[in-house]
Amino acid sequence: MAQPAERLPESMSAASMVCYEHPLSERMRTYLRVEVLYKELRFNLERESQWASRRAVTNLLDIAAIMGRGDMRSDMLKEVERQSNVFIQYQDTPGVDEQRISRILNNLRNLRKGLVGMGPQYLNALRESEFLNAIKHRSTIPGGTCEFDLPAFSHWLRQPYQRRRADLCNWIKNLLPLCDSVAELLWLFRNSGEAQQQVAVNGVFHHALERSAMSGLVRITLPAGTDCFPEISGGRHRFSIRFKNWPDSATQSRQMISDVTFNLMIC
Repeated sequence: MAQPAERLPESMSAASMVCYEHPLSERMRTYLRVEVLYKELRFNLERESQWASRRAVTNLLDIAAIMGRGDMRSDMLKEVERQSNVFIQYQDTPGVDEQRISRILNNLRNLRKGLVGMGPQYLNALRESEFLNAIKHRSTIPGGTCEFDLPAFSHWLRQPYQRRRADLCNWIKNLLPLCDSVAELLWLFRNSGEAQQQVAVNGVFHHALERSAMSGLVRITLPAGTDCFPEISGGRHRFSIRFKNWPDSATQSRQMISDVTFNLMIC
């Protein structure tokens, strides 16, 4: 069970901490994967090198593959509406920042509008692209996107950066409402709880969640430069954390045998 929690000192700066996250549901797992790919896609989109454009296409195809599993758009619409109802109720709470609530609700309304506008067939344009389909099929083979395998892809990579960027933006546009919704919802989740200080006795910590809780994400923060990291396992009802020492990449990590103090947030 969890150790008695206490409020963290106000002096603790986010810049001096490192954060580890673990999803407690399949939906949250999907959100986190899309977020990582979307961040990498945006990073590569602004780089002029052919290697960055090559990687951006891979990011795009990976995001489309995740979104093609199940009805992610419908699930996202339900979550956006749920969050909207939560913040509408907050408006009647004495002492709340009404301007901030208003901005959040406006963002959620815009996200909902974008999700409705994209329609259920938003992936069709990507699925019907012979150019992207060829890259997708060859990507399953190690090194399968070499020049001799995909001469058209190689030719495209040699085009001026602005031409490549325009094509990438055109392919991405149908996915943006979902990607932006994921980013906004994760921001809301991460700011929905309070960090509390906990102690992992002999490097181990167990926590049981209330059955009525809607928790979807565990966040663990440690001081920057610490020589251990958490391995987290669990689901909607409970989770466990084992802190391991990581001396270097050539040495196998081992579980800590000393107590570890860390900050825990359940979102």
